[in-house]
Amino acid sequence: MHAIVLRLAVGVALAVAARGASAAAIVADHAAADAFAAIPDTSFQSVREHWRFFYGHTSHGSQVCTGLDMLAAREPVRWADVTMTEFAGDLGVWGDLGWVAPTRSYLAVHPECNAVLWSWCGGATDNTPAGIDAYLRAMDQLEKDFPRVRFVYMTGHLDGTGPNGTLYQNNNRIRTWCLALDKVLYDFADIESWNPDGTYFPDGDAWCAWCSEWCATHACPPCAECAHSQCINCLRKGQAFWWMMARLNGWTPGSAPPDTTTTDSTRTPGTVPAHPNPFERATTLTFTLAEPGLVRLHVVDAAGRRVATVAEATLPAGRHELTWNGLTDDGRPAPSGVYFARLVGPGLARNERIVVRK
Repeated sequence: MHAIVLRLAVGVALAVAARGASAAAIVADHAAADAFAAIPDTSFQSVREHWRFFYGHTSHGSQVCTGLDMLAAREPVRWADVTMTEFAGDLGVWGDLGWVAPTRSYLAVHPECNAVLWSWCGGATDNTPAGIDAYLRAMDQLEKDFPRVRFVYMTGHLDGTGPNGTLYQNNNRIRTWCLALDKVLYDFADIESWNPDGTYFPDGDAWCAWCSEWCATHACPPCAECAHSQCINCLRKGQAFWWMMARLNGWTPGSAPPDTTTTDSTRTPGTVPAHPNPFERATTLTFTLAEPGLVRLHVVDAAGRRVATVAEATLPAGRHELTWNGLTDDGRPAPSGVYFARLVGPGLARNERIVVRK
């Protein structure tokens, strides 16, 4: 194994030297799902206008599409679906390159397509280092042959074998390649390895055991079906996808805050703007619940990192006010800057820009 890894590292180093400097890799992982709230509204619309996708997947890969559909159902205008052609197939096993020909055939007759994704089913587990390398080289060749198209690499879904298993080794092989050569990576396995609180589950499997624990104490949105897993896992897959596409579309995290202009079509009925805003010591969000249920109010920074948990409580129907005192979860005053209040409850999904001004 050490000799194989060394050969891969040497090959990557030579490729880097040959290509020279390029843009940094874009990696959509669990942190990307966490940072979904920081994506500017303008990025969603721009991605829909400028990107056309070809996505080859079977059941596990359908989780991405389910997540996108869940977001579109929650915010039909803001998070409407992208234009995507889905192909019934995946990356196969043992170095199978049967996915390459359909890709070339589609791109040959669809010049409007500018993004290609292929997912694994069980192939990242049932594979060899040589098979993974064949996948990486084939993707790299497609990038050279279709330079106007962005090709998205993927890791395989968790299988419960843990960090010492074949899956982790193969996934890390893909990660090493993508980071060294500045590729675009949708880290499927990493997204399902972490819960939204930042707890790591290295021995997880496709079913996502942390999802059950999380949804037992948090408000989790439903879905018709999340193949082989649970709805919150699919949702985070959709969030990470949007983050990735916003990055590909030119957005840099922290460069522009979300567009939170209030209109009748974007604000949840029964809510009013945070006040005061900007603020020095505290700001209050007022909202109305049509029915009782679990309400969460988290404050995140411009990069999507959680700063404060203001509330996680079951509230009765009616009008409510929640106040953030400007302190972080460790009791320190939050520095001056832009933050986002993420308020979620029954029939309620709100992401509001707030400004701390000292």
